[in-house]
Amino acid sequence: MESNAKLSSVRLSPRKTRLVVDLVRGKGIQDALNILRFMPQPSAKLVSKLLKSAVSNAEQKGVSDVDRLFVKTIYVDGGAALKRFVPRAMGRASKIRKPTSHIAVTLSDSK
Repeated sequence: MESNAKLSSVRLSPRKTRLVVDLVRGKGIQDALNILRFMPQPSAKLVSKLLKSAVSNAEQKGVSDVDRLFVKTIYVDGGAALKRFVPRAMGRASKIRKPTSHIAVTLSDSK
């Protein structure tokens, strides 16, 4: 049985978030949470909360053994970028892009 969780429009760069997500893909749920607990990146905390949400969704569906769950798929897509401008020299302006991410995870109990 599979369970899903999704987090949309997170104010984190997709490129930096993918570095964290790649470390937990295919791991057991306990291993993945332990890896994320000791990572210094800000995205690790959000991915950890997302995994806990997916585990909670699995419990609601009635998975018999939550400890057998593993991260089947997890991916990060780019969201809409917030566009801002900052004043520069000689009356010019420079564009600043503040990227967002969409993170999706699927947990499964059987390979």
